[in-house]
Amino acid sequence: MTAWSTDELHAIATTDDFHIAPFRADGSTLGTLTWIWSVVVDGGVYVRAYNGTSSRWYQSARAQGAGRITAGGIEKDVTFTPIDDPELNDLIDAAYEAKYGTSPYYPPMVTAKTRAATVRVDPR
Repeated sequence: MTAWSTDELHAIATTDDFHIAPFRADGSTLGTLTWIWSVVVDGGVYVRAYNGTSSRWYQSARAQGAGRITAGGIEKDVTFTPIDDPELNDLIDAAYEAKYGTSPYYPPMVTAKTRAATVRVDPR
C-alpha cells in the first residue's frame, strides 16, 4: 500500500474540494466524479456516502476497489477499503465534526447509515 505524503494529507485535510470516481463495472472506465466530504485521521483519508450503502459511488467503490480522486489540486489513482471498525469510526466521526460540524449536512454524516458506508482511500 502506498502512503499519502505529508503535503497531500494537508491539502486533503484543509480542502472541501474532494471528488471521487470509482471504476465502472468494466474495471477500467472511471465513473463520474462525485463531490463528497473527506477527513484525515492518523495519516489515512476517509470518506462516507451521504446516502449510506445504497449510494451509487459507494457500491462501485466496494465492487471495483479502485478509482481516482481529485482534491486540493491532487489527482490520484486510488484504492478503496471499506471500514467496519467501531473505534476507528468514532475517530472519523470526531474528524467530521471538527471539519464540517457547523454545516446543516453534518448530523447525517455521523449516523449508523453513513458509518456503514465508510471507506479508506489510499493512493496506488
